[in-house]
Amino acid sequence: MPEYKQLKAVFGIGDILSQTIILETGDIKRFHKVGNYTSYCRCVDSHKTSNGKKKGVGNKKCGNKYLAWAYMEAANFALRFYEPANKFYQRKLSKRNVIVARKALAHKLARASYYVMRDHVPFNPEQLFH
Repeated sequence: MPEYKQLKAVFGIGDILSQTIILETGDIKRFHKVGNYTSYCRCVDSHKTSNGKKKGVGNKKCGNKYLAWAYMEAANFALRFYEPANKFYQRKLSKRNVIVARKALAHKLARASYYVMRDHVPFNPEQLFH
């Protein structure tokens, strides 16, 4: 599988996480947009608003919990060992709390992984943190 080798190049994703991501994702073509994939990975907030007012909470359990775990693990690893990821995290941390900042990094990694798997292109860190 060419996606497997290309996915291992993404910051924080190694052998086990790349296998988990590929197996839990299945056919990447079933996600028409990157937002659909990140939502399935539980990397986005689920809330309902109308006219700036809260109208309820979304389904927080919707999506794949194993992909959510895999991308959070990748974010934790990338945070420790890759300087661009750490700079992005520190920027988010200055405005939000720890959990939101790590989830934002996991969201970035999920978006990058989507394009790597869909387009069969190598990971480009300059496009991730520009």
